Amino acid sequence: MAVTLGLRMEEMIFNLADTHLFFNDLEECDQVHIDDVSSDDNGQDLSTYSFATDGFHAAASSANLCLPTGVRGGVDWMRKLAFRYRRVKELYNTYKNNVGGLLGPAKRDAWLQLRAEIEGLTDSWLTNALKSLSIISTRSNCVNVLVTTTQLIPALAKILLYSLGGAFPIENIYSATKIGKESCFERIMQRFGRKVVYVVIGDGVEEEQAAKKDIIINSLSDKLDLDNITRSQQ
Repeated sequence: MAVTLGLRMEEMIFNLADTHLFFNDLEECDQVHIDDVSSDDNGQDLSTYSFATDGFHAAASSANLCLPTGVRGGVDWMRKLAFRYRRVKELYNTYKNNVGGLLGPAKRDAWLQLRAEIEGLTDSWLTNALKSLSIISTRSNCVNVLVTTTQLIPALAKILLYSLGGAFPIENIYSATKIGKESCFERIMQRFGRKVVYVVIGDGVEEEQAAKKDIIINSLSDKLDLDNITRSQQ
């Protein structure tokens, strides 16, 4: 039953990522952090911008611009890449407390039903986790930070569908797909400094090692084992 529910949620995650978060365009252009290409953004108004016809996807596919070692493209192409990540950030911040509004009525009902079934099967683990995360996020001197081995775009979709957006600001989410968790932990320490108290929550060796080094990530690893989802598993 858990596997079945997990697969249903996985399908919903990729559907949201493809439909609203440009995963078809960004799958091969994955970033560690939402702002990693923001320096290429010229701030253009995107209210009437046509992502579907700007030629980004065709150029990326034909020129192999997104490589494992990093993104390589011209100024115009990099700007279009940055536009997509800016739009993803806007959508996340708009719907982080109301993903149902992004899904639409039919998919919203299916999502609510699935969430209810997961809660029933797991003795309301998500409700309890959200309560803990909310307590942390309301403290003036505390923040929640999340590191995941899932690519950034489907990870954001997953966070929205599990209603975790309110607990994790998008600036505090890191994808370790390209660089590994250790490097993500180091980036976080550079950002917040080494004179703060770090607490690591996770279920793997990397989190255990990080905890021993006084590093933090408030990493919620869910019981349906969706942390490592990739499109090949879809």
